[in-house]
Amino acid sequence: MSPPRPSALPRPRRPDRAPVAVLTLLLILWLASVPLACLFGPVPLEPGDVLHALLGTGGDAAGLSAEAARTVVVDIRLARTVLALLVGGSLALAGVAMQGVLHNPLAEPFLLGVSSGAALGAGLVLCSGTLLAAGGHWSTAEGAMLGSFLALGLSLALGRGGGRDRLILAGVAVSTMFGAGVSLLKALDEESVSGIVFWIMGSFQGRGWNDVPVALIPSLLGLVLLIPCWRALDVLIMGDRDAVHLGVDVRRARLAILLGAGCLTAGGVAVSGIIGFVGLVAPHILRRLIGPWHGPLFAAAWLAGGIFLLWADVAARCLLPHGLELPVGVITSLVGGPFFAVVLRAGTRSGARR
Repeated sequence: MSPPRPSALPRPRRPDRAPVAVLTLLLILWLASVPLACLFGPVPLEPGDVLHALLGTGGDAAGLSAEAARTVVVDIRLARTVLALLVGGSLALAGVAMQGVLHNPLAEPFLLGVSSGAALGAGLVLCSGTLLAAGGHWSTAEGAMLGSFLALGLSLALGRGGGRDRLILAGVAVSTMFGAGVSLLKALDEESVSGIVFWIMGSFQGRGWNDVPVALIPSLLGLVLLIPCWRALDVLIMGDRDAVHLGVDVRRARLAILLGAGCLTAGGVAVSGIIGFVGLVAPHILRRLIGPWHGPLFAAAWLAGGIFLLWADVAARCLLPHGLELPVGVITSLVGGPFFAVVLRAGTRSGARR
């Protein structure tokens, strides 16, 4: 689904080369983060050990056999690295899309209740028994997608007709309701949903290569919906009336963008649980560096969101001793909570000056 008449949309001229410089730097950091993140974990490894394990060469490392070192690096750490990059990029891109289409700088999957809806959908699949009957992880991903769409629809319906604060309050209400549903599932069927705390707090612990397609397929679907809409988003930020005059089918474009954001969120939540503020922090910083144009902003958000969540996961698995892990959602909330307060206060001051 994409907005019609793309030729009618303007191609704004960018005043400088900032997008190219930022994208180049982010790409370098993104690529460098992959081997660097594989260094960190309960088992200490040297850079050479990681490189040999990734390339399939070399011998024993840090008291481990070559096969064991490869298992640690490739099957555990590299798999988590790929998942963190994928989920972080998806959540950040969903945040960019939501903020643009809703004209609300505070919109992001966690704050609008979309993440909680996806977690409830996944939990219902686990409780109902269809997880084993209808395709394992895929059923969980499908339940997460349906839950995310339902939560997004409720937030938009409750927040309709008000300012940005009303929409965020609606999202908080929806998030609370769906979060209570997740807790209720755990209480009613703790054996079937023994891992539900995983969705409540957000974590990549125990995730592996089998989980990559679960996050990848919904994310690709979200990209298919979002990418054709980037120029429409550039026009929508000027207002619906101007967008209509420039040939954008506003309703169709908005539906495609919100569905795309829901798919991106669902794919991430299905494998990592509820991880907040990734879709808030990265887009706000990047808009200041790149500007409002959604073409480069989409690419930059994908890279920056992945980098942010990857190193949050590294911190989560390294801060506690004896191989214990913090939920990665705790790390992102520690960073994103104060950031949200700053953005909210800045918006309040801006509104007061008007």
